Amino acid sequence: MTPPLRGDGFSWDYSWVSSLSPGAELPSAEPFSADGGPVGVLVLHGFTGSTQTVRDWAAHLAAAGLTVRAPLLAGHGGTWQELAKTGWTDWYADASSAFAALSERCSQVFVAGISMGGCLALRLAETQGPLVSGVVLVNPSLAADSPVIALAPFLKHALKSVKSIGGDIKKQDAVERAVKRTPVASVATLPAMWRTTAASLSSVTAPVLVFRSTVDHVVGPASMKLLMTALPGTEVRPLDDSYHVATLDNDAPEIFDGTLSFIQKRVSLAQRDDH
Repeated sequence: MTPPLRGDGFSWDYSWVSSLSPGAELPSAEPFSADGGPVGVLVLHGFTGSTQTVRDWAAHLAAAGLTVRAPLLAGHGGTWQELAKTGWTDWYADASSAFAALSERCSQVFVAGISMGGCLALRLAETQGPLVSGVVLVNPSLAADSPVIALAPFLKHALKSVKSIGGDIKKQDAVERAVKRTPVASVATLPAMWRTTAASLSSVTAPVLVFRSTVDHVVGPASMKLLMTALPGTEVRPLDDSYHVATLDNDAPEIFDGTLSFIQKRVSLAQRDDH
């Protein structure tokens, strides 16, 4: 990877390189941590996925000298039985804790997430207000597209798991490390997450950038409709060559570069306003 250029007003630390695992066939599901300059980015993976889904995204931002954290959310990265013991408040607690740690270290913090991770990112923007400098979302999940999900709190007693929702990728040979089955008990907590986030969505003041796949077999149109109604000024960039897990798909470079440009622009604007 090319080291970041100096002369931009920041002094970078390259210790993040030690967190990568050269030669690994499939990036691990371990938390990603990279210490760079005073600008931080929290990157959140989706439901049933792991940090493997966002590792390349996080590494790209770290290569530019940013301080990056991508936590493995509670219950994820292992079996569906382990995930079944957790719910959205556990995942949000992990995201909130990672954000707090970044905020102590960095002068500016951005939040980014894919799918359910995007919903958590927006929830952080609601609760943390001006502490969030910007939000980047990839196929965010904000609403149920199937009425069956509303029945999950009742179905969980009779049906423990259903087919995995992972692996919706167009790119050949790309693999998502997701749990083998989707636990219904965890699904049952999603509606509360969506309702809680939707209730305060219009309060988000941080700039928001969304990357949205034109074909997505996991998150339907209801989520984007809700988002655009609450935040009509949101910038949306279509991804024409990717499915749901776009950070591992053909349009991944567009997401990575677009995220970095979005952050750099807002950092430059903040520096100009400070002078």
